[in-house]
Amino acid sequence: MDAAPIRPPDLSARPFSLAVEHIMSASPDELYRMATRQLGLWFADPGSVRMRPAVNEPFFFTAGGGHPHYGRFLRLIPDRLVELTWVTGPGGTEGAETVLTLELSALGAGSALLLTHAGFPSAAARDRHEKSWPQVLDRWDQRTLAVS
Repeated sequence: MDAAPIRPPDLSARPFSLAVEHIMSASPDELYRMATRQLGLWFADPGSVRMRPAVNEPFFFTAGGGHPHYGRFLRLIPDRLVELTWVTGPGGTEGAETVLTLELSALGAGSALLLTHAGFPSAAARDRHEKSWPQVLDRWDQRTLAVS
């Protein structure tokens, strides 16, 4: 798979970003699979995921009872990196195309995960995501272990 980004969005007018480091019990390969092929098992509403994990491919799903999420894959490095655009509506990215990057590295039997999320249109949007991502990552880790 190509590791170079395909037309990433211009984030220069939206400088708000965040970074979250998280220790995960699951291995990098399990996390990569759950992020690219099994999103419906831990994050998306059941049956809503429309996604093919390939660079520049679009995706769609709903989460949290029907809130739409859109994007496309920018970079994929199996078991190491998932980078995608991420667009949600009010209460989320406020319609802005943000860039979400998941960097995975082995840590014992588990993983160290660095999540960066850039391009928020406001500090408030960034702050909402900064508060929610640790909870989302905990749920992801628990669900990954449950289906492994």
